[in-house]
Amino acid sequence: MQADLKTFAALGVYGFSALTAIIAQNSGSVRRVAPVDPAIVTAQIETVLSERRPDSLKTGALGSAKIVEAVARAIVRFKLPSPVIDPVLISSAGARLLDHAGERALRRRLLPLARIVTPNLAEAQALSGIKGANGVALREMARALVRAGAPAVLIKGGHVGSAGAQAIDLFHDGRQFMELRAARIAGGGAHGLGCALSAAIAAYLARGLDLEQAIRRAKRYVTAALRASFRLGAGRAVLDHFARA
Repeated sequence: MQADLKTFAALGVYGFSALTAIIAQNSGSVRRVAPVDPAIVTAQIETVLSERRPDSLKTGALGSAKIVEAVARAIVRFKLPSPVIDPVLISSAGARLLDHAGERALRRRLLPLARIVTPNLAEAQALSGIKGANGVALREMARALVRAGAPAVLIKGGHVGSAGAQAIDLFHDGRQFMELRAARIAGGGAHGLGCALSAAIAAYLARGLDLEQAIRRAKRYVTAALRASFRLGAGRAVLDHFARA
């Protein structure tokens, strides 16, 4: 949530939030996850919408199947625009942030409602049921997610071929494939990078860009934020969300 709101602010949009889980976490580990009561999630969404309708939205760690269902019902009921569904299943530290029932509910209920789904490699493997990490496997994962109902998919490339010279994100919308390339930045990545990418896509959609433009601009944004990343303590590097692209 903190990464999302910083990203929104950096890109000139005003972020509202509905908390779905309270997570005891730092840049290196997750100690505890407590999903919020689904009724409170619904109340947060309804209260925000009573004041202002958003121009886009994104989801993050949802915690449970009941929360996934609550979010899906809200998207349908209020006809919320341009959902960027970031299927946060497992943290980079290895802690599960959405239970298995929630994973099934996300596949069934949220994928068809998305404007775009933005899994990393492990999430794409889990949601598609396809293993492997080469180019052929990635394209099969993207096709499988589109067949499952997602209108468009961006498989984030930070965990793919980590020894390579480039970080390559793979986009697929059922018609075309597109690779978004950037020079891989040494240092092992940074905490919150995937969240920032999906939040940046949502921000650019809110600003009126089309999907391809939003993805390309978001890729440039997170590359600059990662290039300027720094360490606050003994954990992983953290992004400079306000770095200039």
